[in-house]
Amino acid sequence: MGIVNRILRPRFPAAAIGLERGGAGIVSLEKRRGRLVLRRAGYVAFDETVFRPKFDDVNIFDPGEFTAALADLASRTGLDKQTRWSIALPDAVARVAILTLESAPASRQEFEEMFNWKVERAFGVDPKELRVSRRALRPDPAGRARYLVTGARLSVLSEYEAAFAALGWRAGLILPRHLCEAWWLWRDRGAEGDSLLVSLHERGVTNVLVRAGEPLIVRDIVCELDERADELYRFLLFYRDRVAKDGSGIARLLLVGDDWKDEEKVIEEALEHMPRIVGPEDLGLIFPAMEIGFRRLAAPAALASLAWG
Repeated sequence: MGIVNRILRPRFPAAAIGLERGGAGIVSLEKRRGRLVLRRAGYVAFDETVFRPKFDDVNIFDPGEFTAALADLASRTGLDKQTRWSIALPDAVARVAILTLESAPASRQEFEEMFNWKVERAFGVDPKELRVSRRALRPDPAGRARYLVTGARLSVLSEYEAAFAALGWRAGLILPRHLCEAWWLWRDRGAEGDSLLVSLHERGVTNVLVRAGEPLIVRDIVCELDERADELYRFLLFYRDRVAKDGSGIARLLLVGDDWKDEEKVIEEALEHMPRIVGPEDLGLIFPAMEIGFRRLAAPAALASLAWG
């Protein structure tokens, strides 16, 4: 899950799988005349007796059924010969935080001690039990070092790795789902104004605010489905009052996930304007209309796009 090393080091496969509670999506891309084009896509549903993602408990209850379903999905989409994959893990499996070091460490050892202490406080788990990755971000206005950090339990990741190995698959890049989705926004470092990912899921809503090509805020809000609009409204008020720069605000909005209801109205009400909602074409991706929409496949599509940097 090392974000920096893996994103900057080519070459990644042009095929990816996005896992979520209830199912898995598969995507294969190709490049034509400088544009990314959806080549193949599919989706398979999982019963909760087979697969239910969690941070600190068993995820794959029936490994045989789980791997058989993924193998069938790959076969139905014409990707049964594919062995190299990138994987978007369910949001529930990994935790993500932006950590700030209040003071500069005097040595490498002191840095690791400070960093591990921060990780344990943020994730509530001993770092020795986690696979942790970090990416250095620009310092905050006070000059303090900041890091984008992800962590997932080693015991949980081993379940996925065993399943992929049973299929004969090599998963070279494994990232949390909403970071994959946010990649569509932070890959465009020249974008004016802030960009916001709003990802709806069964656990609540995840917001990733991107400024100048880097994540500025990652907020994973766990709530009931009928509370998502209220939680999104509170987050946007916080942004408007505490984070927005004078004379600018959120210019681009990427909406992913299913079951959108009142959330778009809430966004306009909280911000007092409606940012431009970006779709596949705005992101340089030709994504034909199909039963499985881009909002469900944004994460694996982002990983597949890394085949071209």
